[in-house]
Amino acid sequence: MQRSIRGVLSAAAAVALLTGAAGQAAAQEVNIYSARHYQTDEALYEGFTEKTGIRINRIEGEGDALMERIKAEGKNSPADVLITVDAGRLWRADQLDLFQPVRSKLLEERIPANLRHPDGRWFGFSTRARVIFYNKDMVDPSEIGSYEDLADPKWKGMVCMRSSSNIYNLSLMASLIEHNGEEKALEWAKGVVGNFARNPQGGDTDQLRAVATGECGLTLANTYYFVRLMQSDDPKDQEVVEKVGVIFPNQDGRGTHVNVSGAGVLKHAPNKDAAVKFLEYLASDEAQRYFAHGNNEYPAVPGVAASDALELLGDFKVDEINVAVYGENQPLAQKLFDRAGWQ
Repeated sequence: MQRSIRGVLSAAAAVALLTGAAGQAAAQEVNIYSARHYQTDEALYEGFTEKTGIRINRIEGEGDALMERIKAEGKNSPADVLITVDAGRLWRADQLDLFQPVRSKLLEERIPANLRHPDGRWFGFSTRARVIFYNKDMVDPSEIGSYEDLADPKWKGMVCMRSSSNIYNLSLMASLIEHNGEEKALEWAKGVVGNFARNPQGGDTDQLRAVATGECGLTLANTYYFVRLMQSDDPKDQEVVEKVGVIFPNQDGRGTHVNVSGAGVLKHAPNKDAAVKFLEYLASDEAQRYFAHGNNEYPAVPGVAASDALELLGDFKVDEINVAVYGENQPLAQKLFDRAGWQ
């Protein structure tokens, strides 16, 4: 039987709740702090318990807040696993020395090397592509094919974006630094700022809606946000889908930028063996299908099919840079955004 623990709990209450009844075997439970807030993930947790008999205890919260909590709990933390979105956040957790390295032949065989930490401190279990969306009435898609093209002056007054502090944008900028160098990355950011139709605001769905209404002609968003609109019964959402097209950038070069949702075993995990089993379960075909069909993310494991809705967007070449770079270059990415005037 699974317990889901939500809301703000005191550290003492969390320990009491998560450690369970006295005398219970530690190997029969795993304590998870999760920054994923998707209802469809319930199937992941239920599937693991059914397969292994190991009960899952869970606390949900925002990624950065959970990291601070784990750090504050220190050696007394009941948490075994941290799950969060974006390699940039996984890097932040690693910088706080929250993870311990995991050696697992199964994980090393199933999860591609570019989607995990080189030393096994965390692993990506699903991917999401950050792609260009355009207004079909305002933009000829043959005129834009790369992230770099968004800085072309011909798109002046045409680009909507999220803030520079958004982790998705920081990770994209980090990848541009790695591929193109600091100077060219700064030039790109300045060019995009010069093309802004409005000051950065809102989330990915807000950018898509702005493109659909013609407030701007181009934006960047993660694919699963668009698929949510595709699957919506709301006529307003269907209007967005009809008016907006998708471009997978850099198909003639390095490929499209992808990021991960991932997890790692925590440094003071009281149930390490169960925690490793949980990570290994996340790499199973069963769990990968839950990721693919539950939240329309791309599976991390090669050979597992994406959802039908994602398949409708088409196949694309993926940038195979190691996503750990997104964290390593994150501080510089923010500095360059600031220098470029990207709010």
